Amino acid sequence: MIVKNATDLIGRLRNLMPAHVQPKFQSADELMAWHHEQADIESKRVRQDNEQTKVRGILGRSGICELHRRCTFANYQVASSEQQRALSHAKSYAQWFGNGFASFVFSGNPGTGKNHLAAAIASELMEKGKTVLVVTVPDLMLRVRACYDEGKSESDLIDDLCIVDLLIIDEVGVQRETKSEFVLLNQIIDRRLSSMRPVGILTNLNSNQMAELLGARVMDRLTMDNGMWVAFTWGSYRNKVTSSVKGAAR
Repeated sequence: MIVKNATDLIGRLRNLMPAHVQPKFQSADELMAWHHEQADIESKRVRQDNEQTKVRGILGRSGICELHRRCTFANYQVASSEQQRALSHAKSYAQWFGNGFASFVFSGNPGTGKNHLAAAIASELMEKGKTVLVVTVPDLMLRVRACYDEGKSESDLIDDLCIVDLLIIDEVGVQRETKSEFVLLNQIIDRRLSSMRPVGILTNLNSNQMAELLGARVMDRLTMDNGMWVAFTWGSYRNKVTSSVKGAAR
């Protein structure tokens, strides 16, 4: 009955249209296929909105902190071949995300652009409908304490952190290195990798220090399946900007 009505509708449209105008759909099957396609698009949009709402509920904010929401690949400043290589690696990671579950580690001193490229990855993936959360270790510890106040457990938080497509953890190694922080960090990373969910790590530690902090097994799993380690070995951009401002003020 639906197909018959669709056929009748197309026939009436042809009669109303000028001779030189062709209808978008030539048959009832084409019209119904278009309706199904639009329904799938709307269903996907609703599902993505629900997933983003869940992400906001984990920390009470969206995936990227306000400071880095305007960071993109296009406005990342390149002044050396090493920085160009880091940019290329980050672009490649975003482009091929989902083919396997590769993680990444950005290692380097503050002000070298780790957060910029991580935010650029997050933004591009979110535009593709992926859920991404960028969180610092202190943020995680604050959320743990909030869970206790709400009558929840660390396990509930870890479960929440495992629903996002990509979790990026910042300031790894900057924490006070208390036992609770170390255990929580390892539990989160281990649970996500066991669930084949990738992790991004931003740290000022080198590979040996990271292995000492997280353990050889976790480090091995971070770099498996074409996992990426990018060393940000150049000087701080923020220091250069500060020096330029001071020089101009003299």
